[in-house]
Amino acid sequence: MLLAVGLFFFIRASVKDRTEQAQLIAREPEESLVKRLQQYFDQRAYRVAAVDATTGQITFQGFVRPSWFLAIFLSLLAACGIVCLSLVLSILYPTFTKAFLSLVVLAPAAGMFYWKGAGRNEQVYLKVETLPESNRGRQSLITVTAHRDELAQMQKTLGLEASPESVQ
Repeated sequence: MLLAVGLFFFIRASVKDRTEQAQLIAREPEESLVKRLQQYFDQRAYRVAAVDATTGQITFQGFVRPSWFLAIFLSLLAACGIVCLSLVLSILYPTFTKAFLSLVVLAPAAGMFYWKGAGRNEQVYLKVETLPESNRGRQSLITVTAHRDELAQMQKTLGLEASPESVQ
């Protein structure tokens, strides 16, 4: 029963919002960095949704598609979990074995739940500021709020480093 509860919460967590804020440092001036970030988000199918001139914040918006692999994987996990629970229940109540095993037809519901909940519009909030010149040359500080996977991909693709004062 504990495994069934764990599986339920694992499937439910597959659609959980994982938005984080991070501060990243780039070793280039603010003007060229903003152009590079715009190109990066264009390639990732995001578009500029809003620009706040007073705070210097740019909002990008894009649709994040659900993963076929994860939908199938969650359905298979649910099927395995239901079969295991059915076997345990059939030991306790042998006359209902067929009824318990027939519950496996509910397994695709886990994939459908993920598919409906994971496909959504995501927003990325971005603010670029110039840092005072140091011994490392001109640097820019990027404060970005986005999904944690998007943050990791952006940091890797653009070669950005985490700021020591990074907010999580």
